[in-house]
Order: sequence, then structure tokens, then C-alpha cells
Amino acid sequence: MNQFSFLRNTFNSMVLTCLILVLLQVGLFAGETPSAQQGNTAIQHDPDDSPSHPKITTEDKNLLNQKLQRFLTDITFRGHFTTNKKGSEKEPPKQDEYTITSATHVGGDYWLLTSRIQYKDIDVTLPVPVIIRWASTTPLITLEEVTLPGMGTFSARVLIHRNRYAGTWQHDDVGGHLFGTLSKSEAFLNIPKQ
Repeated sequence: MNQFSFLRNTFNSMVLTCLILVLLQVGLFAGETPSAQQGNTAIQHDPDDSPSHPKITTEDKNLLNQKLQRFLTDITFRGHFTTNKKGSEKEPPKQDEYTITSATHVGGDYWLLTSRIQYKDIDVTLPVPVIIRWASTTPLITLEEVTLPGMGTFSARVLIHRNRYAGTWQHDDVGGHLFGTLSKSEAFLNIPKQ
């Protein structure tokens, strides 16, 4: 099988997987009861009523999701990563770059980030299913054990603040930290005032 066939098959299998995930999530969210939704909301609210910890309403969260969807479309994460591979303790961080061409809010905390993946001899753009949760007004992107055919299994936790990102990554048995800046000229200023 040549590289083009491999990439085409990889892309087709990822699209099918993402489509199935979207359909499952849409079906799951449609069946949520109001009490389940309220319970989920209660977990995400900060119990502290002080002005430095504003409560996030459903309307605020919807607005934050809309802003984040626009912000994450056509954006590049440029920075560095470290690795916990044995013998790499004294190595300086290596350069890294991730490009997201589009972000789609599927529903609830579920998103599809169409991402350009450059790994060894592979350069392909695929929809990647992620979970984005809010820590007050700060988005946290979670990639949980997603297997990309021919590349391995990936997990990550990436926090976005203004024009910067930081987090952790895992690729099969190797992991580390990542950090850097975002290519957008505007910062993700997302604090709704009550």
C-alpha cells in the first residue's frame, strides 16, 4: 500500500469514527433529562459567591462556546514540548506546532477539532474528537486515549489563557509537557461580567 492510499484510508476511517461519535453524542444529549443537566451544571459552578469567582450561567457558557469556536478556527499552536523518555532529562525542550483549521461544538462538552497532524512521514488533516470543559472562564481541551491509525494512541490536557497554552501530552508510553503561544492576534478574553 503506498503512502497516498494509507493516508486516504486513515482519513476515511477517522471521518467515519468522528461521524459515529457525533451521532452518538447528539443522541445522548437529546435524551438528557433536566435534572441530569442541572446536576452537570452544578458540578461546573464554583460554590464561592465572591466577585473573583463569578458563577457561570448556561447563557454565559453558550456564549463562551461560541467565542471559543470562532477563536479555535484557523489557529496555530506554536511552542515547545518536553519528554519523559529515559535519558532525555537534560535535553532542552523541542519545537512543536499544531494547526486547527476548524472547531465544531458537537454538544455538551464534546467538540471536533479538524487538525493538521504532522508525524514522521505523515502530513494529514483529520477531525479529532475532544472534550472541552470550562474552569470558570478558562477552556481546558482534553484528548482521551484517541488512536490515530498508523500513529499510535494520544492523550492530552491543554489549557488556553489569552494568547498562550500549556499542558501535558501522552503518546503511547512517552509523555511530557507542552507550552507556547497562539497565532491569533487577539487574545481569548472571555470573562463574562455579572
